[in-house]
Amino acid sequence: MSSMEAFCGSGRLGSKFWDANLTLYTNNPDLTPCFQNTVVAWIPCVYLWTVLPFYIIYLKYNRRGYIVLSMLNKVKTLLGFVLWITCWSDMFFSFHELAQNDSPPPVYFVTPLILGITMILATLLIQYERLRGVQSSGVLIIFWFLSTLCAIIPFRSRIMVTVREGYIKDKFRFTTFYIYFSLVVVEFLLSCFKDARPFFSPVSAESNPCPEMEAGFLSRLTFWWFTKMASLGYKRPLEDKDLWALKEQDTSKVVVSKLIKEWEKEKNRIRNMPVKYSKNQEATVNHADEKANESDVLIVNNTKQKEPSFIKVLLIAFGPFFLIGSLFKLFQDLLSFVNPQLLSVLITFIKDKNAPVWWGFCIAALMFLSSLTQTLILHQHFQYCFVTGMRLRSAITGIIYRKSLVITNAAKRSSTVGEIVNLMSVDAQRFQDLTTFLNMLWSAPLQICLALYFLWQALGPSVLAGVAVMVLLIPINAFIAMKTRAFQVEQMQYKDSRIKLMNEILNGIKVLKLYAWEPSFEQKVLEIRSKELNVLKKSAYLNALSTFAWTSAPFLVALTTFAVYVTVDENNILDAEKAFVSLSLFNILRFPLNMLPQVISNLAQASVSVKRIQNFLANDELDRNSVNKEKTIPGNAITIRNGTFSWAKNNEAILHDINLIVPTGSLVAIVGHVGCGKSSLVSALLGEMEKMEGDVSVRGSVAYVSQQAWIQNSTLKDNILFGRPANEKNYKKVLEACALVTDLEVLPGGDQTEIGEKGINLSGGQKQRVSLARAVFSNSDVYLLDDPLSAVDAHVAKHIFDNVIGPDGLLRGKTRVLVTHGISFLPQVDHIVVIVDGKVSETGSYQELMKQNGAFAEFLRNYAFEDNVEEDDITIDEEEVLLAEETLSNHTDLVDNEPVANEARKKFLRQISVLSSEGESFHTTSMRRRICERKMSETMSAKKPPVEKLIQAETTETGTVKMTVFWQYIKAVGLVVSFFICFLYACQNAAAIGANVWLSAWTNEPVINGTQQNTQMRVGVYAALGLLQGLLVMTSSFTLAIAGIGAARKLHAGLLVNKLHTPQSFYDTTPIGRIINRFSKDIYVIDEVIPPTFLMFLATFFTSLSTTIVIVSSTPLFAVVIIPLAFIYFFVQRFYVATSRQLKRLESVSRSPIYSHFSETVTGASVIRAYGRQSSFISLSDGKVDENQKSYYPGIVSNRWLGIRVEFVGNCVVLFAALFAVIGRESLSPGVVGLSVSYALQVTMSLNWMVRMTSDLETNIVAVERVKEYSETETEAPWIIEDKRPPKDWPSQGELELINYSVRYRAGLALVLKNLDLRVKGGEKVGIVGRTGAGKSSMTLCLFRILEAAEGIIKIDGVNISEIGLQDLRSMLTIIPQDPVLFSGTLRMNLDPFDKYSEDEIWKALELSNLKKFVTSQPNKLEHECAEGGENLSVGQRQLVCLARALLRKTRILILDEATAAIDLETDDLIQMTIRTQFEDCTVLTIAHRLNTIMDYTRVLVLDKGKIAEFDTPANLIASKGIFYGMAKDAGLA
Repeated sequence: MSSMEAFCGSGRLGSKFWDANLTLYTNNPDLTPCFQNTVVAWIPCVYLWTVLPFYIIYLKYNRRGYIVLSMLNKVKTLLGFVLWITCWSDMFFSFHELAQNDSPPPVYFVTPLILGITMILATLLIQYERLRGVQSSGVLIIFWFLSTLCAIIPFRSRIMVTVREGYIKDKFRFTTFYIYFSLVVVEFLLSCFKDARPFFSPVSAESNPCPEMEAGFLSRLTFWWFTKMASLGYKRPLEDKDLWALKEQDTSKVVVSKLIKEWEKEKNRIRNMPVKYSKNQEATVNHADEKANESDVLIVNNTKQKEPSFIKVLLIAFGPFFLIGSLFKLFQDLLSFVNPQLLSVLITFIKDKNAPVWWGFCIAALMFLSSLTQTLILHQHFQYCFVTGMRLRSAITGIIYRKSLVITNAAKRSSTVGEIVNLMSVDAQRFQDLTTFLNMLWSAPLQICLALYFLWQALGPSVLAGVAVMVLLIPINAFIAMKTRAFQVEQMQYKDSRIKLMNEILNGIKVLKLYAWEPSFEQKVLEIRSKELNVLKKSAYLNALSTFAWTSAPFLVALTTFAVYVTVDENNILDAEKAFVSLSLFNILRFPLNMLPQVISNLAQASVSVKRIQNFLANDELDRNSVNKEKTIPGNAITIRNGTFSWAKNNEAILHDINLIVPTGSLVAIVGHVGCGKSSLVSALLGEMEKMEGDVSVRGSVAYVSQQAWIQNSTLKDNILFGRPANEKNYKKVLEACALVTDLEVLPGGDQTEIGEKGINLSGGQKQRVSLARAVFSNSDVYLLDDPLSAVDAHVAKHIFDNVIGPDGLLRGKTRVLVTHGISFLPQVDHIVVIVDGKVSETGSYQELMKQNGAFAEFLRNYAFEDNVEEDDITIDEEEVLLAEETLSNHTDLVDNEPVANEARKKFLRQISVLSSEGESFHTTSMRRRICERKMSETMSAKKPPVEKLIQAETTETGTVKMTVFWQYIKAVGLVVSFFICFLYACQNAAAIGANVWLSAWTNEPVINGTQQNTQMRVGVYAALGLLQGLLVMTSSFTLAIAGIGAARKLHAGLLVNKLHTPQSFYDTTPIGRIINRFSKDIYVIDEVIPPTFLMFLATFFTSLSTTIVIVSSTPLFAVVIIPLAFIYFFVQRFYVATSRQLKRLESVSRSPIYSHFSETVTGASVIRAYGRQSSFISLSDGKVDENQKSYYPGIVSNRWLGIRVEFVGNCVVLFAALFAVIGRESLSPGVVGLSVSYALQVTMSLNWMVRMTSDLETNIVAVERVKEYSETETEAPWIIEDKRPPKDWPSQGELELINYSVRYRAGLALVLKNLDLRVKGGEKVGIVGRTGAGKSSMTLCLFRILEAAEGIIKIDGVNISEIGLQDLRSMLTIIPQDPVLFSGTLRMNLDPFDKYSEDEIWKALELSNLKKFVTSQPNKLEHECAEGGENLSVGQRQLVCLARALLRKTRILILDEATAAIDLETDDLIQMTIRTQFEDCTVLTIAHRLNTIMDYTRVLVLDKGKIAEFDTPANLIASKGIFYGMAKDAGLA
């Protein structure tokens, strides 16, 4: 102090350094000139000098181009110079005075010198920043701000002194100071503006760059740059085009390459570690460079090889950026303890009635400032954390994608596609979630220690009691969390099984309707559902407990601490300061204590993820050099010398001693039995197998057609072009050669048709042809064709061989290797290679091999009968029809039963009106049998019919959610219950307020002889009120959860019942995925997301409300401010909710393409590699990730934007609560002030969460709307009409009559059957024939009332079927449907879901249907589990199960819809036999595709274009030479 006194000197200009009377204890405070000239003047200088070195280093490495000198810059620089001159003129004036012998104190030399140097520094910095391309400088803004702040004090002081003394003491310095002051203020204002964009900066090519790059410092600090998007989102729902491009440093390209670089470094570091390892260990790292390590084999060391650490790599790549965020967190943690200290100062101030008022205002202002700074810093910290998380996810996704393109097949087999996709979706996501709170690992202990330190200061050792309670609560919470997780797993299992069952029900809905089995399946779903909800109920009990623990924790801690404190020693007085400061500290403790366990469990999960990712990245990679692309013997395209290959390193070889030479331009066929290694040979040529010994070389580019065609989810044209530039002429040629022209005419969008995932809307044959077209279009040198002809019909195969592969095809002159089973083509190939058990057994031309009579001749004998070589007399137009048939077969799931397909097919066949498709000669039909087995299974899922806009696009909700939806949900919960819940919340908050008001009264209790009276009573009431609050919380959260479950049960039941009653036409026009989505995603939201969101919303809403009430009641003036604050709050909230909701939608829409593209890539990796398209697929994947991050990033920022604005409102609440307390301090007791301000300090959190919860509620409540929408679609006729039930034994005769009957598929479509009049006597056997689309299957659908009559009636035994209930009708008819549908469950359930029949009856039915042998051979007999869709039975067996169902039912009318080609002749004959014997006395209607089955029927009905063309006995019809005769002739029966 004394040295400072000397420094400031004495005499005219001298003064004391510090004068408390002048500064503190006065109503008009001021600082001494000495203090002003030293401390106050030096603050900005110290700041700039400290920051400068770091900032210069930062600028040196971060350059963004330079900025051209602008007017703004010139003015700033000029003012800087003027400031420097002004400061130094003060110094020269002091020298001048010294010369005049008026020696001024040293401070008058030193301070102007320092200030001048600082100003010149700042000016130079302005220029340096301009050269480094800084548009807006945070460092300088803060500097000028500090300078302005520090100049305000002398500014006021000088005026006060002058006014007091009546004249200006030191005219020169007075003038220079005011010049200095005005210049500093101008500099500060100018520095807030941003400069022009830098020159030579990488101009972003994006049309919509992110404004953050250009935003000024203040705009970045407050996220003001986001306001534009918020207001846009408020005006209209955001779309893709409104999103900003990602910043360069956030794009996958940058982020992934950074990670890969570090990962490679780490791998090399491990590889080059000094200890030598044995060879085989070395190989596990990456065996691409085995050659180099021959020497290592000698030194064998048993130490476990270190693996490269992925975590370390992540830390190196993303740690530094994350640390900046951690720094912010540190500041924020320290700042959070400032307000409780200020609160204690404020309460002391209120107690001391003599303290000057301005103290109070200062404290209020400080509170506000500290809260504000805290808000700004906290959100900067979050921004850094979230951006790190986002980059992590991009990087991990990218590195996994890249790895998946190079891993060996063995590695790929060890993990399923699903698991690899999980690495990307689940594990990468875990990292992203972890980064948010990772800092809590060090921050939580720090906060806890600080809080305990301050508490100890206030209350001494009594704090330990409170801490003990907290520590006790941790294991309770941990236990609850563990149990909850266990329940979650259990509930997930129920959910999965429910969805699986729903999926089957919806896929087989038609069969369920035909069999009238819906009630049984409805029961099954509801059973699973009730189990699921019971688990939910259990976890609701737990959640109520944890909510109780969570809300009561701070209170219990406070209670124990205060109780111990006042009971330990009578002289311990609980005054307002101690009580409320402790309370606010306890509130700070709440967050870290709760977060720590959560962060630790997140860490545990992330460490598992790291291991999984690390293992995946450590997988072996394919050896790029296994196939030599350069050196081949001249004239030969492919050579293999002594090749031995296996699928994995240590497996035994699949191919041995292969020697193969393929001359350039030749066509080589590879033949052999199934599983002899033909496809493996092709893989070996592609380098997909492990080469154990030998040399392989392939000259030139390769095109590959895999056995299972791999189709991308994009347009058909893109699939064929496969990233090559389009050349229309060639493209047309290729389409014609691959027989795709006819297909394009049928597909809804021609070659622009979007192909579903896995090519779901193409038939097997079409997929294969597209795959072939891709190869042909690629115009490569070598073609490897792995059995491309097996999936297509015989005539199509011939067409393709002739036009593409064969000696005269498009590929003549190219080298072609063809794996084939088609014997008819072998005579035309140049060379045949026969493979037996992985060895080449013989090679040669067709003639040579036939002479040798070896393996090849035997192979021919085996396959010959399968392949009736095409007869050559097929006329050209017939071939076209057949092509058309095959093209269409994909849309005919249930051949004619699919109305839509039917229309398309009719349209198409009308264009080529030639003979009916049943007119295929008989052998062609049998030919198609093998193929159709595949086709059936694929087309089952192909529900994408080719009508213009059959399937309506699903509507995305946009804009605000209507209140009616909330109303619907509240109704589902129950009105009374809803009011009761709100009432409980109100009570709970009342109890909380009561407890705190009681506390404040207690602290105001007068102190007599150093002790307080009735402490026991005080503690007792406080405890009672607090516990009451806890109990109310528990009750309310439990009631809410149970009510939510009730609502969920109601909504699901409504949806289920409606869906089972929905007519078939709805399922024809709605994709199943969309319905399943309602049952999975939306029901999940209603079950598990909406109730807790409501809970949080109510809790935060009532907390905010109670805060307002408390503050208003203690300082009524506050009411004035509420209105403007509420307005700002509401305004921000509306902006945020509208924008964030839409951003969330966009984010979730853009997320699934990443994963579907990835799983597509994993399955098609070998094709991608064969064509060498890895890099374009990588950039495609990166593009999809970036596209997703593009909507994720604004989502994060919107939360920051909201946080800052809402917390600003909260900070204003603090400011005004403190201000009004200061203003009204005469009438207020310290207890009331403590109460009001400590409430205000808590409000920010609640306000912030309330907005988030509103937004979540609005986003999620849509689920209710979607479920409601599907619960209210129109339904079919009632299942049972009580007063119209038919007699028990109906139909006893089986007589059937159609009177003037017409029907159409859906309103607005043409009639399918027109005015049919028909009578079938009981017991007759009637065959129904007609060309495709004649309406055969429609007739059966009418009998079951799947289609309702347009006019006319159907009578069965004289009963009009349209008057009885559907269940009564359908359960009395029996059908053997065309495609056998089985449900997962036991065999018994599949035969008899209602448990109507005895075991003997079931066995008898099985025996008659020839299944008895199969069933008895199964260990579980009738309880044999059928897989989903009956996958574990052959198609024939499934067909027989359907027969057994029919035999069990045995009603008087049997409808048999014959399977087109899915079963072998044996099964077919078997079914016909059984029907002839078992259903002798029944009426049988058969829709025949093969005429020989109905030649012995009583009568045959020929339909043509929906009318009856002929109806008579088969013999008469043949005699009359009509339509039937023509068909019979084609089938070789007449």
